[in-house]
Amino acid sequence: MHFSSHATLALVAATGAHAQLHQLAVAAGKMYFGSATDNGELDDTAYTAILSDASEFGQITPGNTQKWQYTEPEQGTFSYTEGDVVVDFALNNSQLVRCHNLVWYSQLPSWVSSGTWTNETLIEVMKAHITSEVTHYKGQCYSWDVVNEALSDDGDGSYRDNIFYETIGEYYIPIAFAAAAAADTDVKLYYNDYNIEYSGAKATAALGIVDLIQGAGVQIDGVGFQGHFIVGSTPGAADLASILNDFVAKGVEVAYTEIDVRHQSLPPTDAEIEQQATDYVSVVNACLQVDGCVGITIWDFYDKYSWVPSTFSGQGEACLYDENLSKKPAWTSVSAALAAAGTGGVASASAASTAANAVATSSSAAPVLASTSPAAVASGSASRFASGSAAASTSAPVAAASPTSSAAALATSAAGKTCSKRTKTVYVTMSA
Repeated sequence: MHFSSHATLALVAATGAHAQLHQLAVAAGKMYFGSATDNGELDDTAYTAILSDASEFGQITPGNTQKWQYTEPEQGTFSYTEGDVVVDFALNNSQLVRCHNLVWYSQLPSWVSSGTWTNETLIEVMKAHITSEVTHYKGQCYSWDVVNEALSDDGDGSYRDNIFYETIGEYYIPIAFAAAAAADTDVKLYYNDYNIEYSGAKATAALGIVDLIQGAGVQIDGVGFQGHFIVGSTPGAADLASILNDFVAKGVEVAYTEIDVRHQSLPPTDAEIEQQATDYVSVVNACLQVDGCVGITIWDFYDKYSWVPSTFSGQGEACLYDENLSKKPAWTSVSAALAAAGTGGVASASAASTAANAVATSSSAAPVLASTSPAAVASGSASRFASGSAAASTSAPVAAASPTSSAAALATSAAGKTCSKRTKTVYVTMSA
């Protein structure tokens, strides 16, 4: 669906002055529109006044403090004090929590990343960590990102080298999922990654991870698409939706979990600000077009707290709110897209009337709703982190269906096997 730039603004006005992003997303049939945050940011009262508004953000993701380095800094010593801060904040404001994350190659305590492990000992350590943390947060999380960023950026769909893969092999992934499922039978279990939002070897490999987990008889409920995009290099809605549908066809739900759209040079031009709005709406429209897409999370909403400037020098202004906590044109266009979906994609008569008035009184053009033309993403979507190297694999038999028996069977089959280095992932067909 397409609206003129002035009609876009009018459509927002017609939904009512208090219509906010989560409220509009729910009206459009989605479960949530949310934001990530971090502990230190919660001391900012102007920021938290917006973050705590469940009509704007109906879901919260803890950005850091549920990660391994915070929750088990020493082996067998678990601490959830910092992780509880964001979770309690969200629950006190009636917001869903996407818990993040259990197994990741980064932000590990040195006793894990630099330890000397066998298959058996690392499997037991990983299972113990997952069991403790998932049990602690049982009943508080909508979902868990069980394994985060297991794939490399080599361009061939290979696994990222990390302590888990190098020691256990690819079956560390279903073992982790089985342990999480055994600890909380109700929480949704996700695989989460970036640069899988568009067609390519990495997306194909992520589909293979779903196959790997399901083939082991282990529960996986969803796949998270991080969505750290670049202004002008974001795929159109149709291309994004096509990939989402590939995953939904495997019986899992999908979600955008860490959305931001960064400018590569600052300050941005007016045209780049408009393009950013277009790119954000492409993502929103993709989710709206896919029934199995349950929601959208932005990787913080406030430019002041964005991770982008510290990671990509000279880049930034990637969020929906600027440094003054003012809504950007991207916010206006996102809210318009959600509002349009909530009304079946047809502007009401009152919206049309307001649009006519807007055309008569406004001299500035707002961003268009969406672009569905293919985008050149191969060169534009820079990798977030340094790539891994060669991939490895171990074989394991299909495990029993129940979470407990799956974990035991996978652990038994993976333990004691030697990882052999390979040049590509064994279960996907590589494409150019």
